[in-house]
Amino acid sequence: MSLYRSSIWYLKGLNEYTRGAFESAAKRFVEKDLEVSVAGRSFMITGANSGIGKAAAIVIAKRGGTIHMVCRNKDKAEEARAEIVKETGNKDIYIHILDLTETRKVWEFAEAFKKKFKSLNVLINNAGSMLMQRELNAEGLEKNFACNTLGTYILTKNLIPLLEKSGDPRVIMVSAGIMLVKKLRVGDLQSERGRFDGTMVYAQNKRQLAVMTEQLAKTHPGIHFSLMHPGWVDTPAVAEAMPDFHRSMRNKLRSPEQGADTVVWLAVSEAPAAAKPAGLFFQDRKVIPTHLPLAWTHSSLEQKERFMTLLEELAKSFQPH
Repeated sequence: MSLYRSSIWYLKGLNEYTRGAFESAAKRFVEKDLEVSVAGRSFMITGANSGIGKAAAIVIAKRGGTIHMVCRNKDKAEEARAEIVKETGNKDIYIHILDLTETRKVWEFAEAFKKKFKSLNVLINNAGSMLMQRELNAEGLEKNFACNTLGTYILTKNLIPLLEKSGDPRVIMVSAGIMLVKKLRVGDLQSERGRFDGTMVYAQNKRQLAVMTEQLAKTHPGIHFSLMHPGWVDTPAVAEAMPDFHRSMRNKLRSPEQGADTVVWLAVSEAPAAAKPAGLFFQDRKVIPTHLPLAWTHSSLEQKERFMTLLEELAKSFQPH
């Protein structure tokens, strides 16, 4: 990525992704959109033990929703569950331990979940990885891709039958503004070529997620798919992966609750599905473009379909027998 493009993305972020931008946008929010009960509806949230995922779980639990927390660390998950139950009074909070970088285990988890539970109304794909060094999982896959793209795809695709049997099904993908500087790269899904840059690999994964959302929305019209950008949020993951950025921007970062607002709005409100078609990109409860003006990041339909074919083939190659 050129210095010019980096600067444009950074300046755009300063204007639109900060706490101040959220507070300004919140003035136009419709309060009644979130004044709903979701009792009887179930929500799966990946990465629900901290940050945006935990904040979303708390708000949804307060409205009566059943929460399925999909987390990597058992101790952190149990601690977070205790906090959610204490704050909301909702005991219908379930913990599922899963590392999305472990590809075969994602398959196994999804299949087991479908057998155990009769419904799932909303899937919130929030968990993400930003490793700065190239690492491989047990199956030989680059870990950022395995978690952010392939694991999310396998989980979503395998839960689609359960979602389609449930009332008003929705899938929400949590993205990031940095995807705006990347074009879909079909020929190097594993980031094997050139110098490995963890931040740009993450950006590529989020671009892949945008294409995935758009294409799945077309092939599964009975489910409302959406992509969202939470802005720049003060989370443990950001502090760990980008310590310099976190230190310099700390006073301007959004709270996890602010970052989770649009996730919750997409998950529980009638407004998104009623007013907008599926497959769109949201920030602060409004539709935004998936590309910058005059950007070079657009891909052809053929490239998008090729990506989905490669993803499906790769996913199947790790399907347990």
